[in-house]
Amino acid sequence: MVASDSFAEFLREQLAPFGHITMRRMFGKTGVFCDAVMFGMVTDNTLYFRVDDENRETFREAASFPPLNYAKQGGTIDLSFWRVPERLFDEPDELIAWARAALAAARRVAAKRERTAPGRKSKPRPHSLS
Repeated sequence: MVASDSFAEFLREQLAPFGHITMRRMFGKTGVFCDAVMFGMVTDNTLYFRVDDENRETFREAASFPPLNYAKQGGTIDLSFWRVPERLFDEPDELIAWARAALAAARRVAAKRERTAPGRKSKPRPHSLS
């Protein structure tokens, strides 16, 4: 389920100090973006932040909740998004710190995908005439 309009507005208010937040419906969920990078996801009005090996310790508290995943061909696909504890909505500075860590992870994931994407060609470099 995508984020309700009221929950999406609530998140924009909560994350306003973080920067320009946009949301887009995708695959039955809502992606949460900052600077065109998806660092969060909402399903059933529950916020999840991007996790990777470098910020996993920061999000240790969130590990007690099931991560965002989906079933595929008899298995479970982990999307590397962990549920944000609800208490953070009462701790705005800590919520923003978590959002920063999630955005950093999302940028690392995006950079890694760009380096390893098949068929991508690097831009040609101009020849120097020295």
